[in-house]
Amino acid sequence: MPVQTQTYSVRPVFATPYERSGVIAPGLPLLPHGVERHPVPGGGSRIVSLDKGDEFSIQNPQGLQLVELVFFTADGKSQPECIGASASGRPVATQATLASGDQSGKRVLDALKLAKFDLSEAECVRLFEDGSLAGSMENFHCSSDGLLIVAAPGVDMSPDNQNTPTDVVLYIRRSNPSEGKGGLAPPDPLADPLSDFNIQPGHATAYEVKAGQYIQILDVQGRECSDFQAFSLRALDKGIERDIDPTTTRSLMGSLYPAPGIYSKYYTVDHEPLVEIIQDTCGRHDTFGLACTARYYEDLGYPGHINCSDNMNEDLARFGIKPRGGWPAINFFFNTLLDDSNAIDMDEPWSRPGDYVLLRALSDLVCVSTGCPCDVDPANGWNPTDIQVRVYKHNEDFKRSIGWRESVEMDVQQTKETGFHSCFAKHTRDFTEYNGYWLANQMTGHGAIDEYWACRERAAIMDLSPLRKYEVTGPDAEALMQLGVTRDIKKLSVGQVVYTAMCYEHGGMIDDGTVFRLGDNNFRWVGGNDESGLWLRELAQQRGLDAWVRSSTDQLSNVAIQGRLSREILSQVLWTPPT
Repeated sequence: MPVQTQTYSVRPVFATPYERSGVIAPGLPLLPHGVERHPVPGGGSRIVSLDKGDEFSIQNPQGLQLVELVFFTADGKSQPECIGASASGRPVATQATLASGDQSGKRVLDALKLAKFDLSEAECVRLFEDGSLAGSMENFHCSSDGLLIVAAPGVDMSPDNQNTPTDVVLYIRRSNPSEGKGGLAPPDPLADPLSDFNIQPGHATAYEVKAGQYIQILDVQGRECSDFQAFSLRALDKGIERDIDPTTTRSLMGSLYPAPGIYSKYYTVDHEPLVEIIQDTCGRHDTFGLACTARYYEDLGYPGHINCSDNMNEDLARFGIKPRGGWPAINFFFNTLLDDSNAIDMDEPWSRPGDYVLLRALSDLVCVSTGCPCDVDPANGWNPTDIQVRVYKHNEDFKRSIGWRESVEMDVQQTKETGFHSCFAKHTRDFTEYNGYWLANQMTGHGAIDEYWACRERAAIMDLSPLRKYEVTGPDAEALMQLGVTRDIKKLSVGQVVYTAMCYEHGGMIDDGTVFRLGDNNFRWVGGNDESGLWLRELAQQRGLDAWVRSSTDQLSNVAIQGRLSREILSQVLWTPPT
């Protein structure tokens, strides 16, 4: 008798509006042309422009999240009826959200200031006031041009509460979608750009950048390579060409290519750093190959094919830079790999629409960026598309970040700082990315061996804030945890905590962690990865359980104190009843 097997997929379980089935291109959203998806962070906000005839939906993926909408017409009047809704009063929660100082709120405030719209006199529409199921959705139709503010308000959650703010999603179906190759417009700038230009495939653009300024190279449609090279302007003034040398960079950084963090700089042959990488949402690039050359296409049987090296020669000539048959370059988004036979192979890029790298100039530079025209191999996914380049002022506050996703379908998120980051930063500059957060790697003047002996003989403190926390609530919360973990949760009393494993129904392990019982129907799961929370949500949906699973990771930072003297140290700041 054949054995039947069941596969499990930890993925978002709620349908999205306007979705179409079937993967058209890897990594591209499964949305038809003209539909946009805009995540709104929990405790944050977002502002978008709408045109007459546009339709939009607000989805509450995790449930129980209040949402406020404010719509301004082009003349600055707040008119909820233009989106087919009734006013709910003043946008008090939206104003508090914007006053909190988060990055999303700053962008909304800047847009309101530019448009000269007064939020204090506006009317809002409140959604999901009485609670909402996970995946709940409200739909609207816009009858006028204007600006829409979407706020997901919330307050900082204390450890004894479970009122964590969570993300919501705004979907827009445009009445007049823009046309053009790829069909996607570049995402909003990170700040007000000094320059902002588009490079079509088969073209190259040279441009000057001052020391301290930031360069964003953005893959608009996804799966498009962009060759980048930078020259020291000081050396060019002396008649010397000093550009980024990939071999020197790899030798000094000890990696195939730099990444945000300690080993982030690109160097010349004279060991002068020219740029450093600040943010990277893709994480897959190349420094081994040349920018594509005429000879490459000739060898493949395509003589006369346009190529990046010739394009770079043409535009760099404006700065007196001599042409080369092939340019060494930083090949952003180019997906190469070294196999077991020492052969360098390539495949389609990992970059998705909107992925980017953010560089900071360490000297006055002449830079050049390309839109690669290669359509004869997988380098650009067989379909070359456009690249967007933006230059920002030197005094912008861009944090170092390595993009990460909760799951392959989720939106990219930036590396975050924990609640204890500023304290650890007083003792070290050596931070490494772990599970979406910057954690101290070792303390300055000590190192791993000293830290080991401190833990053995005295005590050590470790930042464990990246542990994933989920608030599990609702009438069926106990039944959900009983299904998800291997311990007998019914035996867990209020105020107790137990260590356990979380497994699939066939016994395959997902994660290990702890379950806190805060009430009869209130639990907190603390585990090591996001798959545990995604699985609990999927399990609740599969079984039709009346329970919510909401992420509170960013609300609860935690440290571990371990070592022989840990209890003695804690006794000076904490009191616990005798056992």
